[in-house]
Amino acid sequence: MKIAAFFDQKLLKYLLVGIINTIVGSAIMFSLYNVANLNYWISSACNYFFTGILSFFLNKYFTFGIKHWSAFMVVTFIVNIALSYIIAYGIAKPALKFLLNNCPTKILENSAMFTGMFLFTGINYLGQRLVIFKIKEENYGFN
Repeated sequence: MKIAAFFDQKLLKYLLVGIINTIVGSAIMFSLYNVANLNYWISSACNYFFTGILSFFLNKYFTFGIKHWSAFMVVTFIVNIALSYIIAYGIAKPALKFLLNNCPTKILENSAMFTGMFLFTGINYLGQRLVIFKIKEENYGFN
């Protein structure tokens, strides 16, 4: 698949869903971290747990136009969310710690969570587009 093929209506719909998820998820994550004083990992994980559910339905029906269900689809979606989260936030925190090594922890971790959101979006989109919602209906047992 050519790179130019990724810049289409599906990407625009995914980004629109992403805006909704970002608003909801940011409110969850930054409130838990800055108001409830939960740690970096719990705050960011809660964001993706709750917005992952929203994302599944919006992307399945609206972005990719998939009408059918299967346990395999749900499991692969969960695995994709988990891997995207681990990779994005696993990269963001050490990278920002290196770049902002003299900053207070709150600034460092807020910056890492913000950066992680962008990394997650790109990684997650590729997983959804190339794996989860690319699979033909026949592969899920539907005709």
